[in-house]
Amino acid sequence: VQLVESGGGLVQTGGSLRVSCIASGDSIRDYVMSWFRQAPGAEREFVGAIHWIDDGTEYADSVKGRVTISRDNAKNTVLLQMNSLKPEDTAVYYCATRRYYMGRIVEEYDYWGPGTHVTVSS
Repeated sequence: VQLVESGGGLVQTGGSLRVSCIASGDSIRDYVMSWFRQAPGAEREFVGAIHWIDDGTEYADSVKGRVTISRDNAKNTVLLQMNSLKPEDTAVYYCATRRYYMGRIVEEYDYWGPGTHVTVSS
């Protein structure tokens, strides 16, 4: 599975941004689709994920209530909608996927996109 993110950019504090991930090479129908982020000098961290069975979602506490993940299996696409953005949300955002099982740990994921930069100005 190949993943490519798009939609990153510069946004002001309090603004919104939608980041997309398009998959190719296989249908994402039975894959968990997740987002991670990595700020400069920091470890890569879990942002959220959407399950393949019932579109159930999980989010990190740091973004809960401000972030929504959705998927369109027909388009092999997953979206990350981010609202009320803060400077601490500045990071490279990565799309990742694994089959069947939800996870929050980087090492659990088999496929990664190259990432897209999101910068939130104060």
